[in-house]
Order: sequence, then C-alpha cells, then structure tokens
Amino acid sequence: MAIGLAVIGCGKMGQAIVGGLANDDRFDVKAVTARRRENARQLAEALGVPAGTDNAAAAREADIVLLSVKPQVAREVLAGMGDALDGKVLLSICAGVTTRTLAELAPGARVLRAMPNTPCLIREGMTVVAPGPRATDEDLETCTAIFGAVGRVRQLEEKHFDVVTALSGSGPAFACVVLESLADGGVRMGLPREVAVELAAQTMQGAARLVLQTGRHPAALKDEVTTPAGCTIAGLLTMEDGRIRSTLARTIEEAARVAAGLGGPPDRS
Repeated sequence: MAIGLAVIGCGKMGQAIVGGLANDDRFDVKAVTARRRENARQLAEALGVPAGTDNAAAAREADIVLLSVKPQVAREVLAGMGDALDGKVLLSICAGVTTRTLAELAPGARVLRAMPNTPCLIREGMTVVAPGPRATDEDLETCTAIFGAVGRVRQLEEKHFDVVTALSGSGPAFACVVLESLADGGVRMGLPREVAVELAAQTMQGAARLVLQTGRHPAALKDEVTTPAGCTIAGLLTMEDGRIRSTLARTIEEAARVAAGLGGPPDRS
C-alpha cells in the first residue's frame, strides 16, 4: 500500500518533490496546500493532485506531512493544525527550525528535518535528512526515499544543519554568482553572452560531476590541468590575489550564522 503524503505550503520545492514522486508507486500525494485559493487551484491543475487551503484537513489525509513553509511562519502554521498531526510523520524543510521546536509544536508527531536545494527542480538536488524525537529508522529511510526521487541524499546529525543550509541550501545562489562571473570574463574577451554562459555552466557542471563520479579531491583534478607556465596557473594566481578561497569560505560561515536564527520566535519589538 502506498504511503500517503501531504505537502503543506507547496511552493517550488514542494512542487519539485511532488513531480519527482509522480512515477513512484511507493508514495501517493494525497493533498497539497497553499495560502490562497487561487494558488491552490493552480497547483491542482499543474500537479494533478488535490489542493486546498486547509492545512489540517490535508494532514489528516496523509501518513507523512511535509512542512514546506517559510521558517518565520512555521510556528503559526503548526499551531493552527491542532491534533491533525497526531500519529503522523512530520517532515520539515524549514531552515533553522529544530526538531526539538517541531516536536514541541506538534507533540503527537514523529519529527524529521530535511534540507534540500533548488536543483531538486531538475532532479539534481542535494538533500540532507536528520531524525528527530520519536522518529524511527523506518521513518528515516522513508523520508530519505522521498528526496532520493529528486537527487542525492545524505543522512547527518542535526547539529550540522545550519552549515548544510548555508553550503547546499544557499549554495546554488553562490555557485550562480561564480558562474556569472566566469561568463562575464568570457564576454570581456569577446564571446557572445549566451555562448559564455553556456561554456561556463557546462564547465562547472562537468567539473562537479568529475568530483562526484571519480571521488577524487578537487585539488588533484585542478592540478591535472595546471601545466608549468600555462594559462591555467596564471588564472589561478589571479584568483588567489583576489582571496577567492577565504571569501567563499567566509560566505558559508556567514550564511550558516544567519541560518541558525531563522527558526527562532518572531521579534515582537
């Protein structure tokens, strides 16, 4: 029998997950929700699943409830669902909202957290999953399977989640800045913009796949294309002059610091 799934706050990430599970017989999307009726109507048409604005009603239909709302409103949304989550698996992708907080807000649920990223939209995502209070090994494996439909999945302890949010959650935005900058260099040297973007994007994708598929360290792959007195070493030294390593590393540090505060109580001052 298929496992019933409800998506509360079905934005882009929720839609990506529903789409990824479309041909997976293990799961049955029972309902998705949106804040506005018009958005719910559009979701029903686009996804071919029941959609509405009643979060509690959607949760009652499912075995697993995917919480996909902004972290700032997670408390309000969960408070409004009452006992609809009792006996359910609550799987949250809300950045900064800990499983401890989720368990306090939904004391009758078995809680897990996940942090996916936007490449899930093309099934090239990276998701990290962690169990919370009362979650079983079976719950963890089931939730891992959900995100496996839209990319790679890794299980980690929750203590790593702020860094995960910064590195893989926010990482696509940082990678796009690097990609855009490389393309700008190509344009500066005479390439048409669309060609420069294509070359930069495919080069970054290819380099990333080399790391993942070979398991080799990025430095080793870099050294293989860095010949004495060549153009690659000239470019690398220019990057080092700009302190690109420390800048990118500090980018992750700062993003992780902000991520840690996203799920806190709203500021009433």
